Amino acid sequence: MKKTLFLLIVFLFSVFSAIDAQPPVVKKRQMNQQTRINQGVKSGELTKGETVKLQKQQRNIRQTKRAVKADGVVTKGERRVIQHKQNKANRNIYRKKHNQLDRD
Repeated sequence: MKKTLFLLIVFLFSVFSAIDAQPPVVKKRQMNQQTRINQGVKSGELTKGETVKLQKQQRNIRQTKRAVKADGVVTKGERRVIQHKQNKANRNIYRKKHNQLDRD
């Protein structure tokens, strides 16, 4: 009985800890990207259209992360997909913030 109870507790603990299986690096990176987008809007480096596209890309990354975490396990391949999307978003943010629009 004690062994069964112990195994049940261990199982439940592993399930609940796996639910928040998003690596802290991924979460921090997502927050940094959002901060960079907000800063670009405030400074005028990003136009409304650019901002909409970047926000859509961020929303897609969040949806992917939710789908990956749905089964409770984030595999290396799934993590690689998320990192690839974040790398692409990072480049897009940089390019859109640094494009040389004529602002005269």
